[in-house]
Amino acid sequence: MKFTECDKGKCRQPKTWGYPPRNTAEREEYAEAHGSQRMNETDTTNTCQLKGGLLEQILSNKNLQQAYKRVVGNKGAGGVDGMQVDELLPWLKTHQRELLQSLREGTYRPRPVRRVEIPKENGKTRKLGIPTVVDRLVQQAIHQVLSPIYEKEFSENSFGFRPKRGAHNALRQCQTNISDGYSYVVDMDLERYFDTVNQSKLVQQLSETVKDGRVISLIHKFLRAGILDRDMFEESEEGVPQGGPLSPLLGNVMLHECDRELERRGHRFVRYADDLMVFCKSRKAAERTLNHLIPFIEGKLFLKVNREKTKVAHVRKVKFLGYGFYRYAGKGRLRTHERSVEKLKVKLREVTGRSNGMGIEARKKRLNDIIRGWVEYFRLADMKKLLAELDPWLRRRLRMVAWKRWKKVKTKHKMLRKLGVPDNQAWQWANTRKGYWRTAGSPILAQAMSNEKLKSAGYLTLTDCYRKVMCKV
Repeated sequence: MKFTECDKGKCRQPKTWGYPPRNTAEREEYAEAHGSQRMNETDTTNTCQLKGGLLEQILSNKNLQQAYKRVVGNKGAGGVDGMQVDELLPWLKTHQRELLQSLREGTYRPRPVRRVEIPKENGKTRKLGIPTVVDRLVQQAIHQVLSPIYEKEFSENSFGFRPKRGAHNALRQCQTNISDGYSYVVDMDLERYFDTVNQSKLVQQLSETVKDGRVISLIHKFLRAGILDRDMFEESEEGVPQGGPLSPLLGNVMLHECDRELERRGHRFVRYADDLMVFCKSRKAAERTLNHLIPFIEGKLFLKVNREKTKVAHVRKVKFLGYGFYRYAGKGRLRTHERSVEKLKVKLREVTGRSNGMGIEARKKRLNDIIRGWVEYFRLADMKKLLAELDPWLRRRLRMVAWKRWKKVKTKHKMLRKLGVPDNQAWQWANTRKGYWRTAGSPILAQAMSNEKLKSAGYLTLTDCYRKVMCKV
């Protein structure tokens, strides 16, 4: 077994499955913070149940092997103990029996998650919690057993983080609703959803389906494991830490009751994780739906509705999963939202910037990857005209990068000659005092680095990529 150094000493996975020995002041506080009365109530589980329960399915060799392959395949960073994914197998060879025994006896104690902050579009950050590799293995094993059970219960209008469902399925359903005359929507925004989930309510909802108390107790321990942020421990009295294999499933379980309520009331809706759109035929109906839905979400599910972002609007004025909507000839149609186009241009500007340190081949690969990914995701949208406008802009960016890279007059003259520009013109343009962007749009550079030459050099165009993707559909 390998041990890795942490900032404040060695962190080891102890054989007792608790926390590291209390040999420093920091670790004393660490252990005491987890010794709360609320946490202790979940430590003792019913281990006298008949064999063959959900826990036995979770701990079966076949399920654990699948969980191991999934965790290793997903890679990812290590948790608070410093163990990396490639260290998991040697560790299991030594400690697998002790791990299984602690899980069966209910003495397993998950480690706190490591706090990581990811920047968002609005300048704020999304807080992720990275579990240890061992905890990820256990969470993945739980997910694999519970997911098929909940798939039988989840709504057909829920699409996020579910097998054989995705964003495109959700968007197709939106199209169907719009085509059926539902032109107004309640665009619901839940404020800091994963951070504000009421754990008691979540455990209650889990208990309605999961009858093995040992599994409920184990999930509760993961919820209460706490957070380690810059060597400071924080209790996790509410919320579901994003970043672990269980988080998406628990998020769907929490909002399943909302789905059932909407279905009971006969609403058309589409939900992708915590993004919810309720479709109505008139503005008044949508406003009435919103007024009835907010008390249910806040009063029954104990979640917070962001009233500033939640709105009633025509489908033309909403953004869902990066797409916009419109009606044409009585049918619902999809388009790329303006903000999604601007985000693409920001990415392309970064890659085609001169100061990003990329070489020619690295830049080309990165550009092509961005184009392929973006076109594949937005292939449902009507965007031929948009792509025809973006391609000339992107090619001009590429010409500007090359012009900047040549720097000296001598180099510019040499490269223009090499690309087929007559000597007089090459010398004249090599000495130009015009700015980079203006020069990139000149006929001379358009001739020297023509569209055909850029294409033969391996640079993809958005339009060509779109045609290829659509031919496969």
